[in-house]
Amino acid sequence: MLTPDGDRLGYAPVPRPYTGARRLTGVLLGRDPVAKTDVLCGGTVISSRSRSLVLTAAHCLYHDGRLLEHLAFLPGFDRGRPPMGVWPVVRAWVPAKWRTRPYSSELLPYDVGLVGVASGRRPLESVTGKGLSPMPTTRGTGLRGLELLGYPAGRGYPGTRLYRCVGDAVEGVSEGPGLMVTRNCHAAAGGSGGPALYGGALAGVVSSSSPLSDAKGYTVLTRLGGRPFQRMFDRADRAMRLRPAG
Repeated sequence: MLTPDGDRLGYAPVPRPYTGARRLTGVLLGRDPVAKTDVLCGGTVISSRSRSLVLTAAHCLYHDGRLLEHLAFLPGFDRGRPPMGVWPVVRAWVPAKWRTRPYSSELLPYDVGLVGVASGRRPLESVTGKGLSPMPTTRGTGLRGLELLGYPAGRGYPGTRLYRCVGDAVEGVSEGPGLMVTRNCHAAAGGSGGPALYGGALAGVVSSSSPLSDAKGYTVLTRLGGRPFQRMFDRADRAMRLRPAG
């Protein structure tokens, strides 16, 4: 365990008030219209020319090829309150492989998504402050001292407070852009979609973890690497820049 005062899964509550990257992190809420279940994930404001994009995990947006309903981002969420408002999702982007193929572990390197949000005429970053910059990495890159942020729920976690975990990440066994795995953090439900930060930049997103009953648990992180992510980001940013305000 690397997190000061970390619990059995390596996580500790983030001190209030939330500042910096922690202020830019929030919850992403949605509903699966088929399963009729509510979904809670994490998300982070990512720097863009449109100033309206949020980074999360693809599985927080699409289930079995269908987009979730009533998606909204609540930056800086704390104790059930959204201090910077509720930002409805107006567009969502995930890699084509994630959207069109049946789920399998081979898709985990593509478990990353973006949403465009809008609330009135002001862009998101005019309220939250400048978003975080992406840090693309390639397969084989290990990162020491990553900080994972999220809103774990269940197993004693409230789902309404931001938690952090510090971990060292190594390359996971995968194809495509590659994955990172940390055994210092064992993400619980609700932690998906939260950022993996390195030096204040976005190095990846929390994708999944081994069962919480696993005594040697681990968390899988999807990299922000390769051309697929950059192409998706460019499409999303352009679409939000061209979207009429209001």
